[in-house]
Amino acid sequence: MGIFDNLKNMAQSVAPSGNESRTFTFAALPESLEQLKALPEASLDSPYKTAALTVCALCAYAAAPEIGKEMLNFLKGPAPLSNYDISFLNDRFRDSKVVPFSYFQGATPENDYTPNAPFTLTVSSNPYSFQNENYATLYIRSGGADNPRQVELRKKPSTGQWFLNQQMLLGGIRTPKSADPWA
Repeated sequence: MGIFDNLKNMAQSVAPSGNESRTFTFAALPESLEQLKALPEASLDSPYKTAALTVCALCAYAAAPEIGKEMLNFLKGPAPLSNYDISFLNDRFRDSKVVPFSYFQGATPENDYTPNAPFTLTVSSNPYSFQNENYATLYIRSGGADNPRQVELRKKPSTGQWFLNQQMLLGGIRTPKSADPWA
């Protein structure tokens, strides 16, 4: 066995290989930090769980920015939202509040991004998701976009918890049918 085989085996033992998807279902979306913390996913012991809760927190932000901010700060752990982050969120939600709901199953432009209840979403990885130690880049598909969007997470080794590092979930999506002047 050569040196390259050894390196390949070491890399495979450190990072998951291939694509993996995990589906999360919420009977209702949390409307307070306490409700978010009461969910089993709030253990944050998996990057997939933290990514799923990020969508829930963004939905809360759309309805009540202060509550959403509390949730996002919980998910960000030791690195809370910066003033820039808050400004960015406020800017993204200025014209439309439907984007985070587009990540749940059943939410499409045709139904104005009204998700099916219970609220279900799938978080996926690819072969490159765990390239850097203590970091993960996961993907969530939107009913209004052609490609999945990224959530970057960071593991705190001392606790084993995964925290939100940054999200790229609030990019533009197709116009909801009721707001489309061409529909």
